[in-house]
Amino acid sequence: MEKIKNVREFVEKLDAAKKVNPKDLSSDQDLTIGIMNLISIEEHLMFSGAKTGKHDFYDLIDEVREQRKQMMQKIIPSYEGEVWCISKHLLAAAMRLFEVGTKALAAGDKDGAYDLFDRSYGLYCIFWGLNMGGLVGGADVKWIKTKPAKQVSKVDTKSTDIVEINELPQAGGKMSKLKNWVKNAVNCCIE
Repeated sequence: MEKIKNVREFVEKLDAAKKVNPKDLSSDQDLTIGIMNLISIEEHLMFSGAKTGKHDFYDLIDEVREQRKQMMQKIIPSYEGEVWCISKHLLAAAMRLFEVGTKALAAGDKDGAYDLFDRSYGLYCIFWGLNMGGLVGGADVKWIKTKPAKQVSKVDTKSTDIVEINELPQAGGKMSKLKNWVKNAVNCCIE
């Protein structure tokens, strides 16, 4: 292993290692949940304004929307085509299906709830696949194969055991591969 010459080089190597380390995505996962809730707040403000006739609810939509846009830019700094809009709708749909699933669960419809949860998670995985390059145009989404996400406790700058999303060791279509990748790489429980 070659010696690091200065602090700048060390920081660059650490940043490069983070990009393939599952831990790097954990705060982004938390942020996507926040974005989902901001989208829901926009929706609730519109419905509240319509139901009550109070325009004050409508007036808040732009402020919440601006915050949502700023948070989305942290995860999607650049994109092509309509990826931004698709991403917003994927997160919104995932959140809504999750909420309907929780209502089905509370009503005792476990099978219906489980189906909705699975669909919600599938949309969430499409979001990550789309925004990490693993779904459209190439598959440079990578993760450390030898260490399950829950066991990673620090950035591993020495590991060379990296696997691309197209090489996932799991049967099934692209959705199964995306779900497996997200399961292993996007883990909000890593501190």
